[in-house]
Amino acid sequence: MTLDQLACFVAVTRSGHFTRAADEVGIAQPSLSRQIAALEKDVGTRLFDRGAGTVTLTDAGEALLPVAIRMLEDRAEAYRQIAELNGLIKGRLRLGATPSLCISLVADVLSQFHAKYPGIELHLTEAGSRTLVTKLDQGELDLALVVAERTDKGSGLVLTPLLSEELVIVSSASKPPLTSHHSMTLAELANEGLVACHDNYDLRVTVDHAFATAGLQTHTVVEGAELDAVLRFVAHGIGVSVAPMMAALHYPGLRITRLTAPQLTRTVSLAHRSNLAPTRVSAAFHALLDDAIAENTARAIASFSPASS
Repeated sequence: MTLDQLACFVAVTRSGHFTRAADEVGIAQPSLSRQIAALEKDVGTRLFDRGAGTVTLTDAGEALLPVAIRMLEDRAEAYRQIAELNGLIKGRLRLGATPSLCISLVADVLSQFHAKYPGIELHLTEAGSRTLVTKLDQGELDLALVVAERTDKGSGLVLTPLLSEELVIVSSASKPPLTSHHSMTLAELANEGLVACHDNYDLRVTVDHAFATAGLQTHTVVEGAELDAVLRFVAHGIGVSVAPMMAALHYPGLRITRLTAPQLTRTVSLAHRSNLAPTRVSAAFHALLDDAIAENTARAIASFSPASS
């Protein structure tokens, strides 16, 4: 029984699917199946009941699961303590971030972090805030950048709000401006053809809620894209969209217009587990993160200053 086999076992249990579990642990599906088969041979019994499209734990699997999770958490804690002993020369950081933050803030910070601490191994998980919170709670991440102001009571996580980010209207810089003013209302935006993210994106939920609250109907020309694709489509003039300010500033070919009546914002927070003190690696990342936020905030202010209009 190896820790890698247990990691595969836990991944299959959580996802209920061999292919998704293989993606989670970063190996090919046949390799994961071999790991599970070797583990079952070692313990002398089946751990999963495999049905048509379903994978469920046997009684033996149920008994092994809490032990496996505890052993994997012990490994993560060992890595954490060794990283502390090594200072910032060696170690690893398992970071989670939402897609919109990966486009902007995370790209800035990771490049600086790697240049300053080349011996630190970086692992990035890109997912929605709810998924990241779950992974953090299960010990799969050290830190997570999420769009949230608070966590559920008793979650075992600590959330540190970093900034309140403005959501803006983006359109193609190669097309005529949407308005002769520097801002548009939500009602005016409803008259434009919209490019929208997947409906499970935090951003999409916020924007849909704003339109629904205002009693406005929208016309969507493209729906269900990843944020990077949304911004590309907008830059090519397919439609307009609402995007976080930092992502908009980082993407070429976009014209930014402020959204008013109502103004929409989102809270970006850094999350970690409450039962683990931040490591020196995590603290170093947080410090660079604060610097990057200050720089991006200054860029946002400058983009709407009279000199830039």
